[in-house]
Amino acid sequence: MSAIALYARASEGFEARVAQAVERLRDAAVEHAGRIVQATSLGAEDMVITDLIARHALPIAIGTLETGKLHAETSALIDRIEQHYGLAVEVYRPKNEAVIEFVRTNGEEAMYRSLALRKGCCGIRKLEPLSRMLAERGAWITGLRREQSDARGEVPFRDHDDAGRLKLNALADWSWADVWHYIERHQVPYNPLHDQFMPSIGCAPCTRAIAVGEPFRAGRWWWEDETAKECGLHVHQEAAVVSAIGAPQ
Repeated sequence: MSAIALYARASEGFEARVAQAVERLRDAAVEHAGRIVQATSLGAEDMVITDLIARHALPIAIGTLETGKLHAETSALIDRIEQHYGLAVEVYRPKNEAVIEFVRTNGEEAMYRSLALRKGCCGIRKLEPLSRMLAERGAWITGLRREQSDARGEVPFRDHDDAGRLKLNALADWSWADVWHYIERHQVPYNPLHDQFMPSIGCAPCTRAIAVGEPFRAGRWWWEDETAKECGLHVHQEAAVVSAIGAPQ
């Protein structure tokens, strides 16, 4: 069964949520003209945002992180976006020497051995490339939604990261059904892994399918405690430090 058949449902207020998302994107594009980027993970939510940017001809750059550990199906979406929408995608990769040294020291499967090593891998493959994506930007756009997890339950539409940049969570109030209803209506390209019960898709070693009844992000870092399931991209620095060293006694 496809993800569209499984999840897409029309719901009350959908049209208003779409219009409000477009308004948020347009306002941010004006406010940060030439200095705003969508940091897309290439997941379903982010594909909706890319479609909104293209459909409304919004002057917002599109960037993604090619970590070197993505599924082939995820990487393939970069070309699909460029071909489908005629938009260029900025691709940021980890520094090769840092990856080589990390793997030489800790092995290819270091992420399974400890939380510190997993976060070290995320730091090299995701956080450092993201810092380059955002270096000259005043704002960035994410696909975070409140429904995704308890940790994201109070995600605001507008936030600021540790560098003071605007962080726009344009779909914060959308449901999973909203996302797929939009994808179905507008024939948005999406990752076929979503059809294999992977609602949240990250690097291949750190993603699995979820079972019926499991939380949305249960397939991400499934061997870790639920409270640790963030890579650091969406954690303020103080919270990231506490997470890495443990809560105060």
